[in-house]
Amino acid sequence: MATRHSAPVHTGVLIIGSGFSGLGMGIALDKAGFGDYLIVEKAEDIGGTWRDNTYPGCACDVPTHLYSYSFEPRWNWRRLFSEQPEILAYLKEVVAKYRLRERIRFGQHMVRGHWDEDERRWHAYSADGQEYVARFVVSAIGALHVPSIPEFPGSAEFAGAAFHSARWDHGVDLSGKRVAVIGTGASAVQFVPEIVGEVGSLTVFQRTAPWVLPRADVVFSDRFRAALRRVPGLRFALRNGIYWGAEVGAYAMTRRPGLLKTLEWVGKRHIARQIADPALRATVTPDYRAGCKRLLGSDTYYPALADPKTTVVTDRIDHFTPGGIVTADGVEHPADVIVYGTGFHVIDSFTNLSITGRDGVDLAARWTVEGVQAHRGITVADMPNVFFLLGPNTGLGHNSVVFMIESQIHYVLDAIRRVRSRGAAALVPRRAAQDRFNAELQHELVRSVWNTGGCRSWYLDEHGNNRTLWSGFTWQYWLQTRRLRADEYEFIGPVPNAPARPAVALENVPVQTFPSTVTGN
Repeated sequence: MATRHSAPVHTGVLIIGSGFSGLGMGIALDKAGFGDYLIVEKAEDIGGTWRDNTYPGCACDVPTHLYSYSFEPRWNWRRLFSEQPEILAYLKEVVAKYRLRERIRFGQHMVRGHWDEDERRWHAYSADGQEYVARFVVSAIGALHVPSIPEFPGSAEFAGAAFHSARWDHGVDLSGKRVAVIGTGASAVQFVPEIVGEVGSLTVFQRTAPWVLPRADVVFSDRFRAALRRVPGLRFALRNGIYWGAEVGAYAMTRRPGLLKTLEWVGKRHIARQIADPALRATVTPDYRAGCKRLLGSDTYYPALADPKTTVVTDRIDHFTPGGIVTADGVEHPADVIVYGTGFHVIDSFTNLSITGRDGVDLAARWTVEGVQAHRGITVADMPNVFFLLGPNTGLGHNSVVFMIESQIHYVLDAIRRVRSRGAAALVPRRAAQDRFNAELQHELVRSVWNTGGCRSWYLDEHGNNRTLWSGFTWQYWLQTRRLRADEYEFIGPVPNAPARPAVALENVPVQTFPSTVTGN
């Protein structure tokens, strides 16, 4: 039974989530002089993805000098691709520096919200019954936070431990156990090599082979890290180099997928060097264009599959038994522990949102019918003063999403500034502008590797439309989010029963130049 709270909590901006997006939004509001905000978080600590994923080997697959805030660069990263504990520690350092913890309410799982047209305010509710009333709402919930666990007949009868990689059960001792891993995506590629030496046997159920490329990881020496700290411009140059190097991949993925054949050659050479058995080589070699699914990097995954303890199974899973997994060929594969490496609900997680906007428009119902879409991936028609960070079509297949997050945060600040400077109550994108933006975006995606690469990925919805990834270079998105175009929006106002508030605080938001956004030093 939900707990009844005595009074609603009122705030200017309600930020939902305390990962990279939510924390960055809070810091930006503080820097802009807009202190009337509150962050609500469903868990008991900050960190989002980097709090939840603690599986063995969990690490970032983007160089962390770029997978970090441009305004808060860190000189002492231990390695090029940092591991989960170090990234979480970085976020906690940021929270402490900017004194954000006092702005966060933990244990608040937001379940629904509606727009009150008379008040021109949002009313949002947590699972325990707490009501929040806000002028602006920023969804910073991210995409990779709801584990996807397939339903298999008999799964409830399995007698051993079973858990998703994002909810790793560290209380389960894998020593000498028969472990079954379902899925061969980004998480499995990292944790399989970590556990193969510990288990008694390992059965990996592969539906689609991933492209796994050599991982050029580097452990930074004390001398190099000291240089990053002391030499002017060195961090700037490193971050810049990583960024522009990554941008090269966007051209092949979005414009000329045929160029990705080079990566396929590298991937096949990687397999040949690390797996001697011709049959296993054939099993783990993808039959689709590199980049169609998420490109992965590892120097230890293929040796783990080639380990005598490991069996790779490609037959479809039919059902579970108390002692294991039975595939469509009738073979039972014994298991003491099952680990789901089956990814997350991404596109469908948006359609589970219970949000009611103007004129009673149900956002989930609309997105279920029309497909998940937003204007510039941030604002949605008929949803006044709601902003999505890492919303539809703003994910990436080649660069750092933190870059996209910072671009969107700047756009949200500009939107708030426009509302306040006009003495309006709210703004909402015009449906024609949103439709035009998405039509152009989907037209560009038609020729991308994600639409033409011959695979079925979580980037696509049930109709085959890519609702997840951006359609071009990140600098193009940066340009599109530098300034909100007032002609694309309807301004609603003024605020009922209240004088127009001066926009002094947000008028002082600095105009970011491209180098500072990309490479803050």
